[in-house]
Amino acid sequence: MLFLVKLFPEITIKSRPVRRRFIRQLRKNIRSVVSEFDPEVSVVGEWDNLEVETSTEDPEVIAQISKRLACTPGIAKFLEVEKHPRMDLDGMLDLALDYYRDKLAGKTFAVRCRRNGKHGFKSTDVERHVGAGLNSQTEAAGVRLKNPDVTVMIEVRDDSVFMVRDQKQGMGGFPLGCQDAVLSLISGGFDSSVSSYLCIKRGLQTHYCFFNLGGRAHELAVKEVALFLWMKYHSSHRVKFISVPFEGVVEEILDKVDNSQMGVILKRMMLRAAEKIAAGLHIEALVTGESVAQVSSQTLANLAVIDTVTDALVLRPLVTANKQQIIDIAREIGTEEFSKDIPEYCAVISNKPTTRAKPYRIEREESLFDFTILDAAIGSAKHQLITELVADLEGEAAEVKVVEVIDSDSTVIDIRHPDEVELKPLILDGELLNIPFYQLRSGFAVLDKNKNYLLYCGKGMMSRLHAANLIDEGFANVAVLELAKS
Repeated sequence: MLFLVKLFPEITIKSRPVRRRFIRQLRKNIRSVVSEFDPEVSVVGEWDNLEVETSTEDPEVIAQISKRLACTPGIAKFLEVEKHPRMDLDGMLDLALDYYRDKLAGKTFAVRCRRNGKHGFKSTDVERHVGAGLNSQTEAAGVRLKNPDVTVMIEVRDDSVFMVRDQKQGMGGFPLGCQDAVLSLISGGFDSSVSSYLCIKRGLQTHYCFFNLGGRAHELAVKEVALFLWMKYHSSHRVKFISVPFEGVVEEILDKVDNSQMGVILKRMMLRAAEKIAAGLHIEALVTGESVAQVSSQTLANLAVIDTVTDALVLRPLVTANKQQIIDIAREIGTEEFSKDIPEYCAVISNKPTTRAKPYRIEREESLFDFTILDAAIGSAKHQLITELVADLEGEAAEVKVVEVIDSDSTVIDIRHPDEVELKPLILDGELLNIPFYQLRSGFAVLDKNKNYLLYCGKGMMSRLHAANLIDEGFANVAVLELAKS
């Protein structure tokens, strides 16, 4: 199968050296995310398009590759194509007849041609000639230039003709790794998840920093979101997840700080900690999910006071977005189901929070704070590669049993996202339940406690993570299913 990858338009207007660097990075990223399905995948192209060629013709594998390409930053769209040597207009008509004759029966159609290079014909010549031939030599219902039932797409590039089978949309943006790294302060909610995604889409290698305010369930949920974002959108790069134990900081704020100033001071403590962690990783920018005036701590006056504690650049991708816009993006990228049920920890909520923090007032309150507690939290931060999150949770909880054979007493629970299940359904002889991972926490508790359950997620990462948590909550009737790759 051959894919013709179209670059995000902003890449094409860069200077020649920058454009070449971006394309080189995109080639590398595509190889990284597609090699799981075909280690010998070929990715070539220097300027306008990339050709991604894989030896497989397996529809399931092709669908998986398409899904990866659709979630790779830098790709505007990609086409499934058949490549042929340069030919005349009659040759293109013969190709179109071979591929579209049966597909056009009783349907309206239009021919669309894109051409690049020097040829003895124009794109409109191809469209007219091929369109007339298809109309007279097939059982098509006729030509319709607006909203046809079938669009016949042909690409002519220099000495090659591409007959397009299908066209899919990419996510756009810049290739991951063509910009510097950032540290995203992630809480698992709508805002921080979407702001992290927008940074990934802009080509920023995004690492994650989570401030644990005292809830293990919250920590688990945040790790799920980070793992999901990484697996779907930036698995081409190594990403770190840093968890900072902030319970002591919260307790100190509750004991020492005036009620109305707590929210602003908590944010200042987070930025202080994040700046030091970022410096240790040689990262110069922080990312937050703040939006102007969404909550009391996010007024311009408060944000200005919050930012004075750090010399690092603070990026706020959502600064002018409203909540519904943010939720719409979360739904589109797949994080909505995580975020809408996130178990937030709300210990630091003021009764009458300030919306116009005064620097002198904040400094006076912070003078009562024992900063050795903040230093201790930073020193105790846990740095991990994101792929190590599962092993970490398993170490904290009871040991997770992994099986490769399903016994007659066990029921398999497929916890994958519904989109993945639709793409590649799990076919088993025994009993099978479909409970997405974001519903498992509530769904598992109502299942028959006398039965054994095997969690399945394909790669084993989400299933291990959830099994460890369920065991830690007292469920002994759960294990992980890992099927041998066919």
